[in-house]
Amino acid sequence: MEMNVEQLVKMSETWLPVLLNYSGKLTLALFTLLIGWWLINTLTHKVGSLLDSRKVDRALHSFIGSLASIVLKVLLLVSVASMIGVETTSFIAVIGAAGLAIGLALQGSLANFAGGVLIMLFRPFRAGDWIEGQGVAGSVDSIQIFHTTLKTADNKVVIVPNGSLSNGHITNYSREATRRVDINLGIDYASDIKKAREVLLQIAEDPRVQRDPAPVVFVTGLGDSAVNLSLRVWVDTADYWPVTFAFTELAKERLSEAGIGIPFPQRVVHLLQSS
Repeated sequence: MEMNVEQLVKMSETWLPVLLNYSGKLTLALFTLLIGWWLINTLTHKVGSLLDSRKVDRALHSFIGSLASIVLKVLLLVSVASMIGVETTSFIAVIGAAGLAIGLALQGSLANFAGGVLIMLFRPFRAGDWIEGQGVAGSVDSIQIFHTTLKTADNKVVIVPNGSLSNGHITNYSREATRRVDINLGIDYASDIKKAREVLLQIAEDPRVQRDPAPVVFVTGLGDSAVNLSLRVWVDTADYWPVTFAFTELAKERLSEAGIGIPFPQRVVHLLQSS
């Protein structure tokens, strides 16, 4: 029994200073982790509020916030590890080796991340823009680190990877303030082209149509059964589809009222009798 007590005393003399030393470091490291984590969350929130006040694109908020939060929290964990005695050089080497292995396994995700960075740097589109890319057309709802979310005209949500989106063709229909509306149709060969032009230009006397450039009507070709005309007007981007639908219907009605026919495709067949 006495031997056991002596052993306990010797063990306490050996381990107690170590325990006290590490418990103090562990407590300080835990306190630093909690305070640092809270400060990072507060800082990212403040950055988001600052971006809101500067009226920065809302899609940029989530990207910058999530990226900054991840980087700062990784640095915090490395600092906390060094406080409790972990060698940061070996720790960083382990993180680097793990990062390399993860990078090889997640090449597609890294490509999407790089694509997200490129999209944020060069800004080919913003939240709210109507774009077409990778065979999908829709309104940009949000731009995340790895993907971009689009909402189609029938309210479907489409997730497009940033890697393929940044490396492909992107058509942005909302970038410019105005767009040109082309109303293409055909009239009978027997119809008066000048009269048809007057009718179409009367349709263009709409308050939504820009006066500069002025509306024009061109003969774009001579088809098999019709003379092809094109009414071209410039409107605000927001008015593109309403004007397109309205003018297409009005063109049919007004031309019919003026006695100008819009023919359907037809063929003339000659039958030859053998003698």
